[in-house]
Amino acid sequence: MNKNEFMKSLLAGIFFLSGIVLIILFIFTIGKDKGLAEPKFEMTVLFRNVGGLNVGAPVRLSGVTVGSVGSIDFMDQAVEGRHVKVVLNVFEKYKKQVRKSTTFAIRTEGILGEKLIESYVDEEKESLNIDQPVIGLDPVDVQDLAVVFASAAESFTKTAEELGEIDMVELSEVMTESSRALLITSQGINDIIKELEEISEKSKRLFNRVEQRVIDGDLFKVF
Repeated sequence: MNKNEFMKSLLAGIFFLSGIVLIILFIFTIGKDKGLAEPKFEMTVLFRNVGGLNVGAPVRLSGVTVGSVGSIDFMDQAVEGRHVKVVLNVFEKYKKQVRKSTTFAIRTEGILGEKLIESYVDEEKESLNIDQPVIGLDPVDVQDLAVVFASAAESFTKTAEELGEIDMVELSEVMTESSRALLITSQGINDIIKELEEISEKSKRLFNRVEQRVIDGDLFKVF
């Protein structure tokens, strides 16, 4: 091997080693940003339906990313109607905060509808036992919403049809008769009030005369 071939081989080896070093540094940097090197602990959340949640999806606590979804699998036996087990890999430094969490729910984020697990802290609730499976809240099913909206629309349509079947002339006559009855009742109440006022006025005059007789000392002369 001559000198030129040796230099070419040496340069090729240097470039190859440099590429490997750069790849390692890149992986290390990305891993550090993603927290791959940080210690984690596992906790299990149970769902009826994960709604398209994937492994690697973020886990957030009050909006802060505290881990990721490690695995999703079925259980042999359902627990409180939940038969899907989701294992979360949570950073150890958030363990205290996660213990105070009361809800773990699957949420949708972004235009593409990416799924994630969102949790919230409630200081007033008892601490969670993260060593045991936690019951999670299932995602809102679009099909369920469609059924609800369809039922509501059907109900509104039926109500509108029933209102349309009402005879407006008959309804007007009923309302007229009701108004007349209320007017007569009102007049009767006014007459009763006037009679009470007259009785009150007469009683007042009588009491005044009696009081004057008592003052004059000749009350019994009246009788």
